[in-house]
Amino acid sequence: MIGEIDLYGVLLPPLLVWLALALLLSALLRWALNRAGIYHYVWHRPLFDLAILVVLLGGIAALANHFF
Repeated sequence: MIGEIDLYGVLLPPLLVWLALALLLSALLRWALNRAGIYHYVWHRPLFDLAILVVLLGGIAALANHFF
């Protein structure tokens, strides 16, 4: 596991950076799912969006932990 990430003298925990990346990917994925009409089949949209964010964050954290 890597230590803190230095961003112009500000030390950030890696999870915060990974969460920001997961939020960006989640926003893009939500936009794509909305355009494709997939949300028509989803029962509880906020819960589905949260699940997508958690899965993306877990995947990013696992990949970052594997490669760094």
